[in-house]
Amino acid sequence: MKLIRILTLVLAVLGLAQTAARAQPLRIVIDEGVIEPLPVAIPTFTSTGGDAAQYAAEITRVVAADLTGTGLFREIPASAHISTVTSFDAPVAYADWKAINAQALVTGAVDLSGGNLVVKFRLFDVFSGAPLGEGLQFSGTVAGWRRIAHKVADVIYSRITGEGGYFDSRVVFVNEQGPKNARLKRLAIMDYDGANVQYLTDSNALVLAPRFSPTGDRVLYTSYETGTPQIYLLDVASVSRVPLNTSGGNMTFAPRFSPDGQSVVFSLEQGGNTDIYSVRLDGSNLRRLTNAPSIETAPSFSPDGSRIVFESDRSGTQQLYVMSAGGGEAARISFGPGRYGTPVWSPRGDLIAFTKQNAGRFHIGVMRTDGSEERLLTASFLDEGPSWSPNGRVIMFTRETQGESGAPALYSVDISGRNLRRVATPNAASDPAWGPLQN
Repeated sequence: MKLIRILTLVLAVLGLAQTAARAQPLRIVIDEGVIEPLPVAIPTFTSTGGDAAQYAAEITRVVAADLTGTGLFREIPASAHISTVTSFDAPVAYADWKAINAQALVTGAVDLSGGNLVVKFRLFDVFSGAPLGEGLQFSGTVAGWRRIAHKVADVIYSRITGEGGYFDSRVVFVNEQGPKNARLKRLAIMDYDGANVQYLTDSNALVLAPRFSPTGDRVLYTSYETGTPQIYLLDVASVSRVPLNTSGGNMTFAPRFSPDGQSVVFSLEQGGNTDIYSVRLDGSNLRRLTNAPSIETAPSFSPDGSRIVFESDRSGTQQLYVMSAGGGEAARISFGPGRYGTPVWSPRGDLIAFTKQNAGRFHIGVMRTDGSEERLLTASFLDEGPSWSPNGRVIMFTRETQGESGAPALYSVDISGRNLRRVATPNAASDPAWGPLQN
């Protein structure tokens, strides 16, 4: 009898523990360890029929691709579904979704009227049998159906991870075509996943290092159309451009916007010496921020605009330094073996991404802003030019393979070093710059 009472008590405690666990909200905790993807069911969104059914299928497909592309979610195939969702307002058969081990369920409905789409969706925690969001919807024109899908996925991602989304964003990059010894380069822009590519410049001049403004409506880049590198400011909507008014005919390159979008930091060459300068967009208030006989380049602001990280060979090798946004004394932050370059401050403000060359290999890495806790995320024949996603979770960069036939391509990787993925582009591609979330 005593043994039975003990067993009964143990079972009761276990039952309470399970009940408490089920009461906890569904959440993926992202750390540096190996993460088991969360099983999620995303049945095709319902619709009013006709063309709406096609958009419902496409939107469902993009939502699923966004989520599974993070490496944090695993979609349960439709062939395994027991329940069939035929109505957006129908009650959820939680037992059927539990039976196939779905931990999250996404349902939605698409309505098409007069060229406009309205997409309603709901997110459920299957284990606890509770909704994680009610009354969620986005609307827009049929031409913007992919953006609606990305917005839906951003909400789901944020509800489950607790982090900001990044799917409804764009990337500007250098499109490359032709043989390696005569390659044509022009600026292009695309959705973060490689869709909707548009060209912003022709291929008559070499272009490099595009950089988005904080609002995503303008791009700075370097062009060789005059024979020497010069910085241009391009309006994305109109594709009109003007040269950045700096200092005469000197070489200017490696531009980047300030966080308020009103100023630019860049490298300027004078008399064989390259230093970092800042200037207002209207060409006023040109200021020299470094003054050394070495090469200073690749400046990047901290998110609050108070500091700048840059690369310099003032110590004899290419290393990373941090200084006040107004210039002055700089502190070296890179001390590992090898050479460091192209530093970029994270949108979160806690990390700096960089390119590292050591022992014949190239790496994309991250470190704390004081240089501590350096971690290398990739290793390749040539990896370079990191750019942060809007939420500071993913880094996109250029990778080139070895050999004459090797062409650059865009890749992304999670800051934990997991989920290395190639980003689809129509041609060879380099110099990605990830823009902010769209409005």
